[in-house]
Amino acid sequence: MQKHSRAVRPLSSYAAYHRDKRNIASHFIGIPLIWLAIAILLARPAWFVGGVTVSPLLPAAVLLCIYYFRLHRTLGWLMLAVMLFTYQIAAYTAMQSTGVWLTSALAMFAAGWVIQFVGHYYEQKKPAFFDDIRGLIIGPVFMMAEACFMLGRMKDLQAAIEAQVGPAVIKTRPNKAV
Repeated sequence: MQKHSRAVRPLSSYAAYHRDKRNIASHFIGIPLIWLAIAILLARPAWFVGGVTVSPLLPAAVLLCIYYFRLHRTLGWLMLAVMLFTYQIAAYTAMQSTGVWLTSALAMFAAGWVIQFVGHYYEQKKPAFFDDIRGLIIGPVFMMAEACFMLGRMKDLQAAIEAQVGPAVIKTRPNKAV
């Protein structure tokens, strides 16, 4: 349990807004779309320095990776892999015409948020970032943790989170009187 101690509180805080399995499922689509859209937007302007594409995305990605590694080493490595993959897609998209670059990013961003809010309809709770802006940073690593849980990994971290907020379930909406 000790190796997860730094991650339990922020992941549990975020998890409290995400206990409906349909909401969690929607976030597996919505968060990557939003994440990629922001990366694409931050990938301009770009400079090529020593064979590496440097853009505002690079310092943002480095800072996020540092945070994720401090939070949890394994999740940090997994998020670094996602970050490297995202960086390549974002850099490629940023090299396209301004219309393609901007339209693709804005369309992904909008679609991602629509999907997120559909999930929160089932959750019957507002998104976590409405109460704590850090939810925007925790969301991607929470989804990585959820993926690990689904694969039967990090059971002790899952148990620590569920001890604080309960297990994920499919919630039923209360019947309205006619």
